Amino acid sequence: MDAARQQPSAVTGCAVVLVDDRLGDTIPAEAVPVLRSASAVHADKGLTESARAASGATEPPRIPELLEKARHEAVVLIAAEEHSEAVTGLLSSGAALIRPRPPHGAELLDAVTVMDRLRSPGGCPWDAGQTHDSLRTYLVEETYELLDALERRDRAAMREELGDVLLQVLFHARVAAEDERDPFDVDTVAAELVSKLVSRHPHVFATDDAVRDAESQHARWEELKQAEKQRESAVDGVAHGQPAVALAAKLAQRARRAGVPADLLPAGSGAGAELFALAARAEHRGLDPEDELRAVALAFDERVRAAEASARESGADTNGLSAELWRRHWPGRE
Repeated sequence: MDAARQQPSAVTGCAVVLVDDRLGDTIPAEAVPVLRSASAVHADKGLTESARAASGATEPPRIPELLEKARHEAVVLIAAEEHSEAVTGLLSSGAALIRPRPPHGAELLDAVTVMDRLRSPGGCPWDAGQTHDSLRTYLVEETYELLDALERRDRAAMREELGDVLLQVLFHARVAAEDERDPFDVDTVAAELVSKLVSRHPHVFATDDAVRDAESQHARWEELKQAEKQRESAVDGVAHGQPAVALAAKLAQRARRAGVPADLLPAGSGAGAELFALAARAEHRGLDPEDELRAVALAFDERVRAAEASARESGADTNGLSAELWRRHWPGRE
């Protein structure tokens, strides 16, 4: 769009003001002086009734009459659709185009709208039939698929999987809004998140000399969370549904911060006690045992596939490789 279309016409002062229906009846700030100086303000088809009433806009005349009027008067057309016949006609005649400036994150509003449509009458029967319980497995699956994308550093997959995880958040929030006993919606979820982020970052949004670096910030976060949630135990709030290795590391971390002596951690010769001890030692060293184990497991996965490919190329049947053939084709072995 050239500069002449970005500012009100120097000849007639005519303009097309686009509004973004995701933002309600908000008018772009640049349009205010144009509307004040206009001799006539019209509302294009598709504009909401509340926007028509707030702006005092009237129904526009037929297109030929509108264009003729615009040649002699400062006409402003408020529209929600850029490619309507009236908008196209005015723009082709030299009227200025004033666009809305949606804030960062406005696309999330579209995502909420689509989710609402899917759950509403006339939407998708499958989506409308889901519950918090039926969606649980999808939340777990999508989270692990995102972890896989992060592991592979696959940017395209990361975008897709982040969207799938976001879908689960929107889905659960929409289901929650329909609960007759204790309803809440996505705005409530977002508002509580904002409140939490602000309250737990006093060094950013207020003055807190206790925070000097990332380590002290982490400690301060835990202190504020403990006070905020009024927890009775150092291990309150640890999600028991997470993978066992991650659960062991989280419990060991909470115990260490609470001052529990290391000799009181689970001990013994059983596989579970040994795994817990390994997870606790990894956490104490600043490592994530879940990530460490996952990396080793994925590397092992690659070696198995490489050995099978090598054996296949040599003509062996990979459905029943002997120990000798596994060793012969194992990558890294002479």
